[in-house]
Amino acid sequence: MSDVSGNNKRIAKNTLLLYMRTIFLLFISLYTGRVILNALGVEDYGIYNVVGGVVAMFSIVSSALSSSISRFITFELGKGNKERLNLVFITSVNIQIVISLIILLLGEIIGVWFVSNHMNLPEGRLGAANWVLHCSLLMFCINLISVPYNACIIAHERMTVFAYVSILEAVLKLAVCFLIQATPFDRLIFYAVLLVIVAVIIRLVYGIYCGRNFQECRYRFTADISLFKEMGSFGGWSFLTNTAYLFNTQGVNILINLFFGVSFNTARGIATQVDGAIMQFVNNFTTAVNPQITKNYAAGNKGDMFKLICRGSKFSYFLLLLFALPVMFETHYILQLWLKMVPDYTVIFLRLTLIGAMVNMLGNTGYTACMATGDIRRYVIWITSIGCLVFPFTWVAFELGMPVESAYIVFIFVYIGVDSVRLYIMKGLLGFPVMMFIKEVIWKITIVTGVALLPPLWPYLLMQESFLRLLTICCVCTLSSCGTIYFLGLSQNERVFVEKTISKIIDKYIAKVSCK
Repeated sequence: MSDVSGNNKRIAKNTLLLYMRTIFLLFISLYTGRVILNALGVEDYGIYNVVGGVVAMFSIVSSALSSSISRFITFELGKGNKERLNLVFITSVNIQIVISLIILLLGEIIGVWFVSNHMNLPEGRLGAANWVLHCSLLMFCINLISVPYNACIIAHERMTVFAYVSILEAVLKLAVCFLIQATPFDRLIFYAVLLVIVAVIIRLVYGIYCGRNFQECRYRFTADISLFKEMGSFGGWSFLTNTAYLFNTQGVNILINLFFGVSFNTARGIATQVDGAIMQFVNNFTTAVNPQITKNYAAGNKGDMFKLICRGSKFSYFLLLLFALPVMFETHYILQLWLKMVPDYTVIFLRLTLIGAMVNMLGNTGYTACMATGDIRRYVIWITSIGCLVFPFTWVAFELGMPVESAYIVFIFVYIGVDSVRLYIMKGLLGFPVMMFIKEVIWKITIVTGVALLPPLWPYLLMQESFLRLLTICCVCTLSSCGTIYFLGLSQNERVFVEKTISKIIDKYIAKVSCK
C-alpha cells in the first residue's frame, strides 16, 4: 500500500509541475500562433503546415524508435540493472544517429521531388517551400538525436527539468515571433531557419543536463548486436502502428491540400495548434502515469497496472473535457478574439478535432501497457490494419465529392473501432479485465459527458455571442464538469484522495499566510 500511495503522490506531484509549465506555455503558444499567422499570412502559414507534413511522413521511423527507446529505458529502470541501462542508452544513441542520416538523405531526395512536382502551392512560392523542407528535415534530425535524452528524463520522472526546458523553448519561439516581424528577408524562410536554431539550443541543454545527472547517459562507442536487433525488432513493429497514425493525420493533410488547396491547410493547422495546446494539459498527466505503468509491469504488479490503465484513461478524458467543453461551445468567438482573421472552416475543424482527440486518447494508457510487454506483434497487426482505413476512406470520400470535414468524421469512427479492438487484444496479451474498463471508464465518461453538456446549453441558446456569454459559459462549463466528474465519475476511494489532496494544498496555503 505504501508503494501505491507513493506512486500516486509522485504522479500527482509530477502532473502538478507539468500543469504549471503548461499554463505558461498555453498563453505563449496561443499568442505566437496569432503573431505567426498575421506575420506570414494565410498562404505562407498553410505552406509551412503542409510542407512540415511532408517531413512528418519520415517521422514514422523516429516515432517507432522513440517508443522502443522509452520502453527499454523505463523497463530497465524498473528492473534496477544500471549496466544494462547504460548499454540501452548507448545503443539508442547509435540507432538515432544512423537513422537521422538515412532520413536526411531520403528527405532531400524524395521530399524535394514531391514538393516540386505534386504540392498545390501558390505561384512563386516553390523556392520558399523548399527552404522550409530543408530546415524541417534538419530540425527533425536534431530532435531525433535528442530522443534518448528526453526518454531518460521522463523515465526518471524528473518533470521539473522537463518543464523548465519546455518553458525555455517557448520563450525562444516567442523571440522568433518578434524577429520575423522585423526581418527584411523572406519571412517564411527566416522563420524556418530560426526554428532550426531553437532546436539546436534545446538539444544542447538536454544533452548537458543528462550527462551531468544520469550515469547511464555517459556515452562511449560500443555495439551490442543482440540488443540492437531486439530494439530494432520492437521498433519495427511500432513502425507499423505509427505509419497508420501518420497517414491518418499528415497524410490526410496532404490529401486536403491536393483536393481543396493551401487555405484549408491553414484552417487545419490552426485547429491542430489549439488542439495541441489543450492536449498538453492531458499529456502532462499521461507523461506522469506512463512510466508507472511500465515499471509496474516490469515488477510483476499487474493488479496495480490495471488500475493505472483505467484511471489514466478516465482522468485523461476528464481533463480534456474540462478544457474542451467551453472551447466547443464558444469556438467561433474564441478564434475571433485570438486571431481576428479566422480562415474559413477553422471552427468546424477545431470542434471535430477535439472530438477525435477524446476518442483517440482513451487508448493511450492501454498502448503503453502493451508496449511494456515487448510482445507487440499481434497488437500491431490488428491496430494497424484497422487504423490504416482512415487514409483510403478519406481519399474515397474526397473522390466522391464529399466535403472537407468528412475527413474528421472518418477519423472518429475508425478510431472508435481501434479503441474497441485494443481492449480485446489487451485481454489476451495482459489478462486485462475488459469489463473493468467498460464499467470504470466507458460507462462513467458517457454519463459525465451527457450530464455536463446540459447546463451550458442554456446560456448558449439564450444569450447573444459576446464576451459576457464567453465568461458565463466558461464558468458554467467548469462547475458542470467538476460537479459531474466528482459525483458521477469518481469512485469513493478516488473522491477521498481528491479531498485529501485539496485539503493539504489549502493547509499549506494557510500555513504560509500565517507565517507572513
